[in-house]
Amino acid sequence: MRFPLLVAACVIPTLLNAAEPKPVPKMQAAPLPEAQISFQREGTEIARLHFGSHLRRPFVFPVIGPGGKHLTRMGHPQDPGGHSHHNSIWLSHHDIDKTNFWADFGAGKIVHEKIEKFEDADSHASVLATYRWMDEKEGKVRLVERRRTAVVAMDKGEWMLLLDIRLDAPESATLGKTPFGLLGVRMTKTIGVRDGGGTIRNAAGGIDEKEAFWKPSKWCDYSGPAADKIIEGITIFDHPKNPNHPSVFHVRNDGWMGASLTFDGPRTIEAGKPLSLRYGLYIHAGMPSADELNRKWDEFAKSDLFDLTPPMPKKK
Repeated sequence: MRFPLLVAACVIPTLLNAAEPKPVPKMQAAPLPEAQISFQREGTEIARLHFGSHLRRPFVFPVIGPGGKHLTRMGHPQDPGGHSHHNSIWLSHHDIDKTNFWADFGAGKIVHEKIEKFEDADSHASVLATYRWMDEKEGKVRLVERRRTAVVAMDKGEWMLLLDIRLDAPESATLGKTPFGLLGVRMTKTIGVRDGGGTIRNAAGGIDEKEAFWKPSKWCDYSGPAADKIIEGITIFDHPKNPNHPSVFHVRNDGWMGASLTFDGPRTIEAGKPLSLRYGLYIHAGMPSADELNRKWDEFAKSDLFDLTPPMPKKK
């Protein structure tokens, strides 16, 4: 009975050593139950994408800074009911052909359709998904969106959240003039100017709501105490190829900031002529100087818009 055991003992190590294990990517997008995707850096979650059918829109929460603390929150700290649509980091719009996609009580709902691709690597992780902007009252698709949500590793635990967006209109769709949309960020309470002693800054040197509210800028930063003795923040970078660059920023001392795509006037997306956009959110330690943020924006500005052209259907 010993002979078979000796054979097995000789064969098994040979089989186990037949191939070298592949390296484990440092950045991963890990699917989770209940329509969630965990973005992880060497096994530690730094962000999570939510896209369940019960939601009014997809959003990213939590957003974890280099010090391991939350930098965003769900809802307004003083008015959670009236601002339930403030979902950490999200995309939506107040007026698309008179349909409100911004508020939770509007007829607009951004519905997840499918995941197209995951990507894991040492430098980044991403997920490419398709969404339909539905007018529930009319039962009509106003926009079809392809969105790539990516996290990019940076030094010292910092990272970048990249949002690449392509909006196609099955029929002509008009995004109305409004400061509400397309990108919103609700900072955690302790980072807000009013509630935590944080600071808002823009590229023009504006400080806090009084000087940065409804002002155009290539970037806008919100920094403050994420915990005792830990200052961190988020900078929104507006890409120079976005059609309204430099974006007008809607920022408040209560901890809210957003990049306003149609502040200056309505924008129509014609059928067959998609709108492509790129935003970067720099998740950083401390409060970087304006010069440092300008250098980071310069690096971001050199990047190309991600090609989100849908693949051609396969011939039968």
